[in-house]
Amino acid sequence: MINNDEFTTEIEHPYREKTDKRILKRNPWRDYGLHFTVLILVIIAEYIGPIHIKLAEGVTVSIMPLLYTMVLGLTFYLAKSVTWIKRKQARIAEGAMMLFIGVLIAKLAVASGQSIHLLFEMGPALLLQELGHLATILIALPVALLLGFKREAIGMTSSIGREPEIAVVVDKYGFNSPESRGIFALFIVGTIIGTVFISFLASISVSILPLHPYAFAMASGVGSASMNAASLGPTIAAFPDLKTQIEAFAGFSNLLSFSIGIYIVIFIALPLTEKLYKILEPKIGRKSIVGEKGDE
Repeated sequence: MINNDEFTTEIEHPYREKTDKRILKRNPWRDYGLHFTVLILVIIAEYIGPIHIKLAEGVTVSIMPLLYTMVLGLTFYLAKSVTWIKRKQARIAEGAMMLFIGVLIAKLAVASGQSIHLLFEMGPALLLQELGHLATILIALPVALLLGFKREAIGMTSSIGREPEIAVVVDKYGFNSPESRGIFALFIVGTIIGTVFISFLASISVSILPLHPYAFAMASGVGSASMNAASLGPTIAAFPDLKTQIEAFAGFSNLLSFSIGIYIVIFIALPLTEKLYKILEPKIGRKSIVGEKGDE
């Protein structure tokens, strides 16, 4: 005789276990430990609020709450005693960030609509500021060569290394090429410290550079939503009366960088980087075992 209860348990339990795993995999919102931790970090950061550090007369650096949450989140991730925040939760948080950043993008889009007349007036400037991204090549490429990088430097310095630029480099040079390894390294570094760096850079720039607030707003649109948000905070804190206009210019500039920037990389940035590499590498390049292996 077969016990129907036992038979049912033996057959259904493995299936039920697989089903639960699939549900958990499809529904990261069930990771309540992660969400509660994020909530606590946000409350702490908002309670502290912006910190303004006066470096000199007329020079003030603003540290925004975004920086606190990133530092605290990294501390929780690296702490061995915190067992509920590990690599799996980091992947969930990365996906959630891209989801919630859409709310900010929508807000910036609304601000752009409210200030559409200003955008039309500044049209040529908005387009020409895209060429400013080429300065990374002129500055970063020589530094990379002095540090000993070879063709990896082409991928590392031709752009800020976000998803569209990665697609261009991989398509042009191949997935296993030194250029692709360079831009993937830049993507990782930019993801980890890019928002922190640009937040500090924006804070210092608005304090010491005698430029128009709209210029800082346009400069924050580098083609990355997270970096755009990180640089907006210090800019708005410095010019609170122009909040709507700054959001409009920043949002539209970021959209231009994301859409037009890929063509600048294809037709201008990469050819220019290649040309400069051929000129500078024999003169200032250093011997590098990594570079020599990558060139094989």
